[in-house]
Amino acid sequence: MSAQQKLVPISYRRVRLTHGFWADKQRINREITLPAILHHSQSTGRIDAFKLEYTATNSRPRPHYFWDSDVYKWLEAAAFALGNSHDAELEAKVDHIVDLIAKAQQPDGYLNIYFTCVEPDKRWSNLRDWHELYCAGHLFEAAAALAEATGKRTLLNIACRFADLIDTVFGREPEKKRGYPGHEEIELALIKLYRATGNSRYRELARYFIDERGQQPHYFDLEIKTHGFLPGWHYLNGHESNQSHLPVRQQTQAVGHAVRAMYLYSGMADVAAETSDPELLVACERIWENMVERRMYVTGGIGSTQRSEGFTRDYDLPNRLAYAETCAAVGVVFWAHRMLQFEGNSRYADILETSLYNGAISGVSSDGRRFFYVNPLESDGTHHRQDWFDCACCPANIARLLASLGGYLYSSAEQTLYIHLFAESNASVEINGFSIDFVLQTDYPWSGQIDITIDPDREAEWTLALRKPGWCEQALLRVNDQVIDSLPLLRNGYVHLARCWRRGDRVSWSLEMPVQHLQAHPRVGNNAGRIALRRGPLVYCLEQTDNGPLLHEILIDAASQWTIENDMELNARVLMGESWRENSPDSKRLYPPALAAEYRRIRVRAIPYFAWDNRMAGEMVVWIRKMLSAND
Repeated sequence: MSAQQKLVPISYRRVRLTHGFWADKQRINREITLPAILHHSQSTGRIDAFKLEYTATNSRPRPHYFWDSDVYKWLEAAAFALGNSHDAELEAKVDHIVDLIAKAQQPDGYLNIYFTCVEPDKRWSNLRDWHELYCAGHLFEAAAALAEATGKRTLLNIACRFADLIDTVFGREPEKKRGYPGHEEIELALIKLYRATGNSRYRELARYFIDERGQQPHYFDLEIKTHGFLPGWHYLNGHESNQSHLPVRQQTQAVGHAVRAMYLYSGMADVAAETSDPELLVACERIWENMVERRMYVTGGIGSTQRSEGFTRDYDLPNRLAYAETCAAVGVVFWAHRMLQFEGNSRYADILETSLYNGAISGVSSDGRRFFYVNPLESDGTHHRQDWFDCACCPANIARLLASLGGYLYSSAEQTLYIHLFAESNASVEINGFSIDFVLQTDYPWSGQIDITIDPDREAEWTLALRKPGWCEQALLRVNDQVIDSLPLLRNGYVHLARCWRRGDRVSWSLEMPVQHLQAHPRVGNNAGRIALRRGPLVYCLEQTDNGPLLHEILIDAASQWTIENDMELNARVLMGESWRENSPDSKRLYPPALAAEYRRIRVRAIPYFAWDNRMAGEMVVWIRKMLSAND
């Protein structure tokens, strides 16, 4: 099998989100979230730390060994924002920070504020626990994004100097360290650096870090013997915690720290694509199936426990204790998008969409100012978003995803334009030597109606591939108002519409979007006898502010009918339906004899999961008790 990617994502710079759901999210991200993150980065000393003024005897904030990455992720998000539209004020702030970074770089190319100011003698001495290579990776990503967005190469040159140094330190040559990062990130970042510069050494260094992982003798064991570091709290699962328990080509399950896993698997997909490595792609597919079929929440979130911030075992998906870190859901989007480009298979786009609309954007409040680190599927009313975190990885991660979102919507192949996600937008793409502009209009995700107007530079034959989401059972296709009675070839979840396209051709893609009652696999014990509500790509939940306290007393009838209402406060469509509430037995005892259950009819209101904890504090639940009829 080939590991070459047959699809090419259309750059976010060729896509403009115009109106609707994602345009609103992107505007808030640009106007509110990016300034908020910058403010906190400045007030906590993260940016001024690049002035290298900290000493053990002065009052400057002591840098942390992953502070660099927070600043780099903000720079990357800002770069994407600049690539969407020019902003002189934002660009000046970016230039200022880049100047600080340039001055902080050491003569040999090394760049990490902690190991320059605090422990300069500890470079590369604890790859497992400290984050030098992780921070370097985020620098490389920011540098590639900024060069593409603005054409300025200062940060790219800084990144290349650091990457060149790393290439002299790590490898299989006798004089080099045969190490690799405890927190993956540099693998995928080196591929971005390779694509930005064409320097194949960066691609080969990425391949080295992928292939060396988990080899024997185990590098982290040797490191502990040499430096005497004790296992950290997040290594209770041994080498599985950082996915180094086996060489990556032998791995079969999604294990360990969930964010690290997503970055590793994304890097594996990148290396597989750039080196045409089918064995590496097969490993990605095995791990993907395990994660999606056994270890993923209905929201597209991953990570079942705070203990390791990661995966546990198959079907272990607690709701209230779910970790489901925002960064992990963002990582699912990254990995899914990479896997999608190999064959254009909608099974990857379906998960990308689920994680994006639910597990990822739940990480930022509707006003763009507050953030979730952890995204449980049930709350007793004590879990809330925060303005900032000491470990501030999540805010900038969701910010860079939102700023770059245009790049996730469409792809092209030799003769095919793929539409993966539906967002109101204008886009331009080149296919086989000719140019196609098109406009997509939709109220998605609130409506399943998608209208596309095609504007090619000349008449030509090519194929439009429209994704039919996995949640959609019925769809209607029209071309120039003519109903296509039988859908054209449905391949890998995409309707392939091949024809000679002319200027002004119109495509109408109507997706039925009923409210669906989902049930979990029987082995997910936490959800036995419960259902979750989904409409289109959105998972819904109940909040106390709409339904009163004690949400566990509410039961959903299998035959419940739902209406859709617009909520101006939440700027969302909500579900309204009749349900039941169980009456408490007339007893003061904790465990009285079983009594015939009594129920009363109530009206229940469900809101999109991403919108919870934006109003009054209170309980929340995704998985709701189920009853088949009022007499059960």
